[in-house]
Amino acid sequence: MKVGILGGGQLGQMLARAARQLGLEPLVVDPKPDAVAGEIARHVVADYEDEAAVAEMAGCDVVTYEFENVPSASVERLAEKVTVHPAPIALAMSCDRRVEKGLFRELGIPTADFRDVGSREELARAVEAIGLPAILKTCRFGYDGKGQAVLRSTEDVAVAWDRLGGQPLILEAFVPFDREVSLIAVRARDGSMRTWAATENWHVDGILHVSRAPAADVSPALFEQAREWMESIMARLDYVGVLVVEFFQVGEAFVANEMACRVHNSGHWTIEGSSTSQFENHMRAVAGLPLGPTDSRGFSAMINLVGEIPDLDALEGMPGVHVHVYGKSPAPGRKLGHVTLVEPDRDRLEKKLERVLERIGDRGVA
Repeated sequence: MKVGILGGGQLGQMLARAARQLGLEPLVVDPKPDAVAGEIARHVVADYEDEAAVAEMAGCDVVTYEFENVPSASVERLAEKVTVHPAPIALAMSCDRRVEKGLFRELGIPTADFRDVGSREELARAVEAIGLPAILKTCRFGYDGKGQAVLRSTEDVAVAWDRLGGQPLILEAFVPFDREVSLIAVRARDGSMRTWAATENWHVDGILHVSRAPAADVSPALFEQAREWMESIMARLDYVGVLVVEFFQVGEAFVANEMACRVHNSGHWTIEGSSTSQFENHMRAVAGLPLGPTDSRGFSAMINLVGEIPDLDALEGMPGVHVHVYGKSPAPGRKLGHVTLVEPDRDRLEKKLERVLERIGDRGVA
C-alpha cells in the first residue's frame, strides 16, 4: 500500500519511518529540497498546489498530512481523487482558530471567551467586552508562540494591532491556568478509538520544552470527561487518524485551547513510552489496519532540542535515555530533535530528567 504524506518535516519523517515498519510505502511531497522526511521516503520536491505533485499523490492508496498549513484547497482537490485522512473538513477547522473554537462550543467543550477582530474598532470593542489581560491571535498560521500577542495594558493594544492587524484575528480572554495538558487519541476507519495517557506540557518562549506522561494529578473523572470530548470531535468530523487537543487545566476542570489534526510534539514520548507510538497508530488508522494498544510502559518525559544540538555525548551510558536527531540545520527556534526518558516510577523519572537537563543544558523547567 502506498501512503502519501503532505509535509516532509520531522513529523513526516517519523510517520514515514512508522509506515516502513508496517510494510507500507511512503511518498512525501514538500517544497524544501532538504526536507528531512526525504531520508526515509521518496521525496517529490514541489509546492503543495503543483499539479504534477497532486497527480503523483492521487496515485497513492491514501494520503495524510503532517501539519495544518497545507493549503486546504489542495487537500480538497486531492480528496476528489484519493482517500484523504483526516478528512479535509478536519484540516479546515483546525487551521482556523475562530472556526475551531466554534466547533468546541457546538460540542459543549469549554473554551476561553473570545471575540472576532477585523479592525481597530472591533479590537477596542473586544477589549472592552473581555477585559485585560487578553491574547490577540491570528486565526491562521500561528504555532509555537507565533501569531499572537499578550495584551496586559491599554498601551499593548495599539502595538499588537500594528504587528498583527490586517488579517483575521480573535481576541481571547486570558485563562489563569495551572498547567497545560494535552490528550492524544486515535480513531480508526471503523470508528474504534484509543487514547494515550494525559500529557503535561511545559513551554519556554512559546515552544514546547518538556512533556511528562502520564500527567500527575489528573483524576479519572477529568480524564474521562476529556476523552468523551475527544470522542465527540472525532465523531462530528468522521475522523480517521491521530487527534490532539491541548487543554488548560484550571483546578479540577479543563478548558480547551486548540486542537491539532495530526501527530503532535507532545506525543513524541509514545515512541518509547507506549506499546504503540502515535506515529504507528496514525499510519495504522489511515491505512485501515487495526489499531495497536496505547498502554504506557511506565513514566516518560520528552525534552525538545531547539535551536542547536547540545553535546549528546554527555548522555552516553545513561539507561532509559533515547535520543532522536532529525537532521535539520540549526536555527533559532527550530526543533532539531528530542530526548525521551522512560522509567518505572515517577520519582525515578524526575531524578533522571534533572540529571539529563543538567548535562545538555536546561532552558527552564517547572
